[in-house]
Amino acid sequence: MPVLEALRARHPGLDAVFLPLDVSDLASVRSAAATFLKMGHPLDVLVNNAGVAGTQAVSRDGFDLTYATNHIGPFLLTSLLLPRLRESSEGRIVNVASAAHMMVKQIDWSVLARREVPKRRRFSDYAVTKLMNVLHAKELARRLAGTAVTTYALHPGAVASNIWRSLPGPLQWFMKPFMLSNEQGARSPLYCATAPELRGISGRYYDRTREVAPSRLAQDESLARELWQRTDQLLTAA
Repeated sequence: MPVLEALRARHPGLDAVFLPLDVSDLASVRSAAATFLKMGHPLDVLVNNAGVAGTQAVSRDGFDLTYATNHIGPFLLTSLLLPRLRESSEGRIVNVASAAHMMVKQIDWSVLARREVPKRRRFSDYAVTKLMNVLHAKELARRLAGTAVTTYALHPGAVASNIWRSLPGPLQWFMKPFMLSNEQGARSPLYCATAPELRGISGRYYDRTREVAPSRLAQDESLARELWQRTDQLLTAA
């Protein structure tokens, strides 16, 4: 793996491994989590960063791919790894969301339904999944209150990553020169994952490295609980 080789070249003796994971595939998520837990390694930080936009496909489990990748898979992975995170003296869960969540006026719960034919592909669906990321972090913070695990959601800025790979090529070529590099986009998740000044702070939303108020919907505690319950139920049935 080129990334592992580069890390080992920069940090000789680094104990790093590659764990295959397709976050849109629930079987893959469960397998990866089980493999990691069997390794016995501690877990201090989990960054949920996988994302797609503009897709028109159905996941292996029958969910629209944008929702499977951006919300359902990360929700399951977080739940499966949470026991190990709770063993940490200072565990952190970081959800990479987006300012796009502020576009959303309501959640149509049919977006979480299983289907055989893809239905969702608009940018508004990406925005809904990013609202779900913020709500997930908020509800996690409530459920983990009094523990050593804290949660964060953030907008890293517009990043020229492969998240846009489903968009038409000409549109990507126009957009990406105006976006942040992957390295620049990583600064915000790294900040939330490691900043000493965020110790003990949980459930907040950040734009780059600055705490800001999320949308009104993102602050709705009852909506956060409902999203949790609905996602948990569909995973129980999956």
